This record gives sequence, structure tokens and C-alpha cells, in this order.
Amino acid sequence: QVQLVESGGGLVQAGGSLRLSCASSGRIFSNYRMGWFRQAPGKEREFVAYIRRSGSITYYRDSVKGRFTISRDNAKNTVYLQMNSLKPEDTAIYYCAADPKGSTWEVWGQGTQVTVSS
Repeated sequence: QVQLVESGGGLVQAGGSLRLSCASSGRIFSNYRMGWFRQAPGKEREFVAYIRRSGSITYYRDSVKGRFTISRDNAKNTVYLQMNSLKPEDTAIYYCAADPKGSTWEVWGQGTQVTVSS
């Protein structure tokens, strides 16, 4: 059973940076597509970014392109989300997710709060 634990959230001023981490335990992390999602108050959860198993292919939602970078360290079973030039609209709970089969986000972390003040 894969478990995911996020960390690195917090309060930051607009224009600042945070790096989120998601540590995985359990099965072979390197075989999984990994992603980040977020949910703002009163809104549905939305996709932020994902990274393929090898780390060579990444994909981002338009609103974070050029500001956020997803990466992974398979030796450490960890995926990261570097967030720069943060905006108040980035405020949300950020969730890490794992896709073992390349088609469905099956495993979710508990989330970490990111708050960006104006």
C-alpha cells in the first residue's frame, strides 16, 4: 500500500516562494506517475502539475506555467513542487497524488496548506 505525506506548506507573501515535498512509502515509487493538485476554499480540487515516471515529461496547468516546477528524486521516493512568484490566488490545500497504472490518480496524501498574502 502506497502512502504519501506532503510537507513544506506555509504562509508566504505574494511574490515569494515555497517548495512542497511529497514522500512516498510502500511500493516502487519510480514506477508511478506523480502529480500535484490543489483545492481552494469553496472550489473544486484542480490539477496543478504532473511528472512521468522517468521525470523527463512534465505537464502544468496554464496558470502556473513558468512559476511552478515539478521534479522527482526516485532514489528518495520524493516528488517536489517548487513554487515561485506566488500569488494570492495560489492559496489552497495542495495534495500529492500517485498514479500506478498511468491512467488514474489512485493514492492521495493528506494535503498541506499554502497561504499567499497580498
